[in-house]
Amino acid sequence: MKKVSILISVFFFCFSNLYSQKHKLKYISMAATTLHTDFPFGSFSELFTKEFHPGIEIGTAFNWKTKQKHDWFQTIKVGYSYQRFVQHTIPLYTEFGYRYKFFKTFSAEAAVGAGYLHAISAEPIFVLQDDGSYKKKNNLGKPQAMGTVSFAIDKRISSSGANLFLNYQQRIQFPFIKSYVPLLPANVIMLGIRFPFRSK
Repeated sequence: MKKVSILISVFFFCFSNLYSQKHKLKYISMAATTLHTDFPFGSFSELFTKEFHPGIEIGTAFNWKTKQKHDWFQTIKVGYSYQRFVQHTIPLYTEFGYRYKFFKTFSAEAAVGAGYLHAISAEPIFVLQDDGSYKKKNNLGKPQAMGTVSFAIDKRISSSGANLFLNYQQRIQFPFIKSYVPLLPANVIMLGIRFPFRSK
């Protein structure tokens, strides 16, 4: 629980800092996701050719600094994904990144992040009892930490500023199983759309 409290405190700090510095939220984003467990950057093509592990992610962001061709930005995201036979995950995290704007409607981004991930086993869990029998364990999930590295491209698709984006993310979940798999890497692809908040 101590780890969870620390991670939640980090997020409250991010939100309070956002408002204290008077940075305005720029957009809301929604994306469909799929992922595969593999070594970092090890299965990009399989995200398109193998089984689909569905998920969804919602987020927002603000800019720390903006220029004609460049942005330094921070995101805040929450999501859900299902990995068959393995787990359900609910990530809550933030990323700090750099955006380069080229041509008139395209941009590319790179970001690193960290946050909280709640992992729920996709299969029943049984615990061995003293008498040799097994008892089904409550499956409420367990708190985890996560780190991310992301790369994205996006294109403006409307005069109102809506953007279509494709994001590739390398995610590390830990501690997954302390005894033999302390770190669980996953490759994630996200396809979504961003809608800008209207200025008052």
